[in-house]
Amino acid sequence: MAELTSAERLLCVLQRQEPDRVPHFEWLVDRRVREALCPGCKDYTEFAVRMGHDAILADPIFRKERVGERRWRSEWGYVVEYSGEEHGVEVEFPIATMDDFERYRPPDPHAPGRYAAIEQVVREFEGKKAVIVHLNDVFSLPRNLMGMENLLLAIATEPELVQALVNLSVDINLAMAREVAARGVRIVYTGDDYAGNRGPLMSPRHFRELFYPGLCRVIGGFKELGLWVIKHTDGNLWPIIDMIINSGIDCLDPIDPQAGMDLGDVKAKYGERIALKGNVDCAQTMTFGTPEAVAAETREALRKGAPGGGFILSSSNSIHSSVRPENYLAMLRTLETCGRYPLSL
Repeated sequence: MAELTSAERLLCVLQRQEPDRVPHFEWLVDRRVREALCPGCKDYTEFAVRMGHDAILADPIFRKERVGERRWRSEWGYVVEYSGEEHGVEVEFPIATMDDFERYRPPDPHAPGRYAAIEQVVREFEGKKAVIVHLNDVFSLPRNLMGMENLLLAIATEPELVQALVNLSVDINLAMAREVAARGVRIVYTGDDYAGNRGPLMSPRHFRELFYPGLCRVIGGFKELGLWVIKHTDGNLWPIIDMIINSGIDCLDPIDPQAGMDLGDVKAKYGERIALKGNVDCAQTMTFGTPEAVAAETREALRKGAPGGGFILSSSNSIHSSVRPENYLAMLRTLETCGRYPLSL
């Protein structure tokens, strides 16, 4: 097969076909790993280009104001505290009751400048790299507005409030999806995590009643706009995986090995319906292992996920600050050696 562009390669995979080679990108590479591998690299986009990633990521822009030494209030109204990591932790929340919800006003999805970063990336990379925009579906925004503990409690005690938050999330993300589609974006991903290592954060019954209808509505709306959808969620998804796939997603990420999600099992059961992305273990192997161990696990991920196409190689979540730079490099070098079709593992 002739060499494809990165954009062509990703679209081929999302159609569950074999491209020229297995593509790669990561949702996040921590600045410390970026600096070790690409000294002087100014941002993640430059790093992705220099490292040969097949996708460039972009987000809508939301304002934030400093409210403490390490705390910032987002335009959504919740407060995030930052440590040494690139991503902070939500610590204060604007909604606790239905009265709070009824008074709440979310950011305007049509605000001037909201999509400036996306417009810049599309201008620079359209037709060359796949441009992927981060939106949400039904869990992250309710969690950020209430806090995880309060939201999980409300699932049992105030389901009407949870349903209202889910509907808000669906409506505003569909509005943003219309904006990004109009700017030439073809792929979105949603980063809402539903599960931990032991299983979903709520019962399958509660997921079906409170979250699944909204998930179907938001994914269906993305698809009506002509967008391809990559769904990210960590954890043990087996009790709810059928609902996630039935919502209409095109690709599931990251098939979390720490939570008992075997890539080969998911490929065998669902590989004719969705593409897969994952799943070299970034919690253990890439953090504490050797480059040789990472190379072996990379080959195993390719062996399980790549035959027949429809596979994107990546870590099992992200390249966080504790990942050894030499281990990430070992994954990339193994992909370069072993990831071209026809496969020879």
